[in-house]
Amino acid sequence: MFDISFGELMVIGVVALVVIGPEKLPKVARTVGALVGRAQRYVNNVKADIHREVNLSELKQVQSDLTSAAEHFQQSMQKEITEAQQSVAQVATEAQHAVTAPSAPPVTPPAIPAATSAAAPPPSSDRAP
Repeated sequence: MFDISFGELMVIGVVALVVIGPEKLPKVARTVGALVGRAQRYVNNVKADIHREVNLSELKQVQSDLTSAAEHFQQSMQKEITEAQQSVAQVATEAQHAVTAPSAPPVTPPAIPAATSAAAPPPSSDRAP
């Protein structure tokens, strides 16, 4: 993260030993270690919060997509149901009118002349012209 090499750490350690002194150096090192540990935990908590927020926003997007799809499906199904009800009502009305309408006299088909067996025989070909 900070790109501090081992040599630079040695220089920092020697300077700290000279400036702070050998008696206070262990206590200061523990304090610095504790502060660094807190900072790392804080950074990890912030990363986890950001990750949760990203996942939450993705879930909200999926939820809104599913909600809109469900509403569209519900509207299309409602339209189909309404159309089916209207069709059934129309057929029922037509059937009711057919049942209650005055009946017209039955239509008789035109008479077909009956073919008789005593019909004139076809001209024979025995005669001379």
